[in-house]
Amino acid sequence: MGSPITLSGVNGIDFNLILTSIMTQESQPLQALQARQAALQAKANSFGVLATRVGALQTAAAKLSTATALAGYTATSSDASAVSVSASATAAPGRYDVVVNELARAQVTASSTTAPDVDTTIVANSGTLTIGGVTVTLTGAATLRQLADAINATSNPPARASVVQSGPSSYRLVLSARETGETNAFTITNTLTGGSGLAFGDADSDGISGDSTADNAVQASNASLLVNNIPITSTTNIIDSAIPGVTITAFRRDPTATVIVDVTADAAAVKDKVTAFITAYNDLAKFAADQVASAAKGDPSSIGRDPILSQVRRQLRASLSAQYATGGAFTALAQVGVELTRQGTLSLDDTTFATAAKSTADLARLFAGSTGAPGVFAGLDSMLDTFTDSNGLLPGARKHLTDQASRLSASISSMQDRLAVRRLTLQREFIAADRAMSQLKSQSGSLAQFGASV
Repeated sequence: MGSPITLSGVNGIDFNLILTSIMTQESQPLQALQARQAALQAKANSFGVLATRVGALQTAAAKLSTATALAGYTATSSDASAVSVSASATAAPGRYDVVVNELARAQVTASSTTAPDVDTTIVANSGTLTIGGVTVTLTGAATLRQLADAINATSNPPARASVVQSGPSSYRLVLSARETGETNAFTITNTLTGGSGLAFGDADSDGISGDSTADNAVQASNASLLVNNIPITSTTNIIDSAIPGVTITAFRRDPTATVIVDVTADAAAVKDKVTAFITAYNDLAKFAADQVASAAKGDPSSIGRDPILSQVRRQLRASLSAQYATGGAFTALAQVGVELTRQGTLSLDDTTFATAAKSTADLARLFAGSTGAPGVFAGLDSMLDTFTDSNGLLPGARKHLTDQASRLSASISSMQDRLAVRRLTLQREFIAADRAMSQLKSQSGSLAQFGASV
């Protein structure tokens, strides 16, 4: 509010104390405005917290609002080291026998000739190597490693090239198909010339390598399974069409072993979603209760008495305690173990819910509802849009309070300027008064000395 007044100190009057007292008194309207602004900003922040809590609740409700979201299934395998399984929401409960007769394999073809090293010996000087219709052309001398690099640098070759050591001072070029399955097998036509030479097996002597089983280190093959005694083939070991909504991954071939796959409703997944909703609701309920308690204590920054908060609480309680015409076994949340307590929170009775979860269709009718008759959570999701949409009640209330606080800033700034001018004026007046009093005191002393000398 300004610097202290520099005074003579000879008059025995503390003008700084007087100035401070006057300015404190005259600053009370400013302080009231600042307190009002702080309260508005605090309320706006509280509405922001409320919007976050309601948004979290709506997200949790949305995860329980559709039949698809509730159609959780789990798949288990009696031997996960041989066959692993996973289920999606489109799976159907059931038991399936799976036998893996053959795994899908990628073709591997190695050169029949060897080189004593990978970086020194020239294996070819010119010519072409055609792999599955993709031609690699040599324009100069190449070692085994350089040839492998040239193959891999070619656009979209059907096989990857590598160099492996097959014995002491013995290296081979190995071509491995990029994908498993018979349709991804490849042939090799070799017209490379010069150098120490490079050749591949050609069991049928037709000038083409890889087209006979004997030419290959690994013959390309499809996965072959029996699922409930129905033959299934696949170019990969991941099969997602044999069992509806279930993905099978085959790891081990064993035509003599039957792996049991069970697909069941995943009650635990639905329970997790219900628990998440209860947690979100209780977080919101606690925040609302705290706001009401602070409002009762006269806290001007509380939104405990705001009608929007009351509306949120009232509509939520009504939705959670209502009866729903589902056409199924359950018509209220309490029947499946989700209950409102006397403290205004939600709780879950595990035993009741476990029993209810066995009736998946009835639970879905209660939670999600049907066309024209939304269930508990479908209705909640829709109802909460009134509060959370960009033009909803909560963003609107927060913006209104923020705008009010912003408008007060101009009044506060103007009042601060007026108080600064007022203080400066008083400072000048007090300094002038101090100077005048000092002069009078000096004159009084001179007159006293003059009188004493007469």
